[in-house]
Amino acid sequence: MASPNTLNFTDQNFDTDVLGSDVPVLVDFWAEWCGPCRMLTPTVDAVAAEYVGRVKVGKVNVDENGGTAMRYNIRGIPTLLLFKGGRIVEQKVGAVGKVDLQKMLDAHLVVEAGPVVEANPVPTSSS
Repeated sequence: MASPNTLNFTDQNFDTDVLGSDVPVLVDFWAEWCGPCRMLTPTVDAVAAEYVGRVKVGKVNVDENGGTAMRYNIRGIPTLLLFKGGRIVEQKVGAVGKVDLQKMLDAHLVVEAGPVVEANPVPTSSS
């Protein structure tokens, strides 16, 4: 069972929930019988919890949603596709670690800049 932060994408909701998303979407293509897919589930769930509000994370069961799997030429699972603006921006095939997933996501997130604070300001002369 997926965590509450990990969504379930289907052939019916994929276009709306993934391609129409305002935030990047990480999609895990998997199947119940796939051992590496089951091993990857806790990692995907952890990333989903960590990136709440910044990235949507969900799964597509390829046995139940063959149309979406065929549409994206999924030939081996697990396959992870990262969508941004309705397009695939990155792909990983096989079980990957949490750090790899974080790097994949972080590379496509906009970092909000805060105020610039100088660590050691240079004194100015007031002559």
